[in-house]
Amino acid sequence: MRIANIELGERPILLAPMEDVSDPPFRRICRRLGADLVYTEFISTGGLVYGAEGSHQKLDVYDDERPVGIQIFGGEVDQVRDAVPIVERAGPDLIDINFGCPVKKVVCKDGGAGILRNLPKMRQITEAVVERASRPVTVKTRLGWSDDSIRILDVARMLEDVGIAALAVHARTRSQMYTGEARWDWLRRVKQEAGLSIPLIGNGDATTPAKIARMFDETGVDAVMIGRGAIGNPWIFREARHYLSTGTLPPRPTWDERIAVVVEHLTLKCEWLGERKGVLEMRRMYGGYFKGFPSASRLRLLVSQAATRDEVVDILGEFRPDEADLEVGAHRDETPAAVVEA
Repeated sequence: MRIANIELGERPILLAPMEDVSDPPFRRICRRLGADLVYTEFISTGGLVYGAEGSHQKLDVYDDERPVGIQIFGGEVDQVRDAVPIVERAGPDLIDINFGCPVKKVVCKDGGAGILRNLPKMRQITEAVVERASRPVTVKTRLGWSDDSIRILDVARMLEDVGIAALAVHARTRSQMYTGEARWDWLRRVKQEAGLSIPLIGNGDATTPAKIARMFDETGVDAVMIGRGAIGNPWIFREARHYLSTGTLPPRPTWDERIAVVVEHLTLKCEWLGERKGVLEMRRMYGGYFKGFPSASRLRLLVSQAATRDEVVDILGEFRPDEADLEVGAHRDETPAAVVEA
């Protein structure tokens, strides 16, 4: 599969843009463990235009995470247009527009999935980005605002006509938020009925290697995007690739490998943000990495009290889980965590 000039191979698996999750440290780990393409957290175009430090920091891109897409959101056409040169200077491989985030503070200003109530404006925003960007432009969206307004077939055709290079669809409406089952039948309909010549990327409930394979087989999508299934579980990309190739699951990561990746994640956080902020921000990641290991609740408490990277590393190195935990962890199925995703 190709997105413009970006070759991603057969049945690629992508890391979704997720607020407070898909930052440079996590993206770099996911790429190393098999993600074919990664996306940044979604970035406010208003924040970029008005010079917000947090928004600009999210533009950081590292060579070992490429190919990488920077995702932006905003409901003001001129503001989105003005943000494109700022994004271009960060050097992403592609620019993605978020037309899918369902949270109230985003949709109330026509950002994210809010634009699904105004398709002419969706077209204007997309045209503004395509016209100013020198890189491929992609879009991530949802089926529609609600069950009464599912227009994804029309939206797909419109966006391809404007000039996007790929379309990712989260197979829920905005009204569903993250509840209920993702409606993969709509992914199949887009693939079969929209007449697209650009790649279609499926998203929603593909949280295990078996479900990733099912999404490919049942819907015909060109790529699968993983969101919540990757939180605390970056090995899902390696495992899914093995499953797609062999139909079998590889062994789960050992406890020592799990700890090594947590240390790597912490170290990259500290290098990116500075030690103090990196240690603090990493605290919300431990729950995902140790989910399903009952005795690790003690470990989460200990590392959350540590103030330096070295203290955390020492605690992680000295802790040994119960034998029963190791047996459970070797066979556990990862459970998606709550997260803001398009």
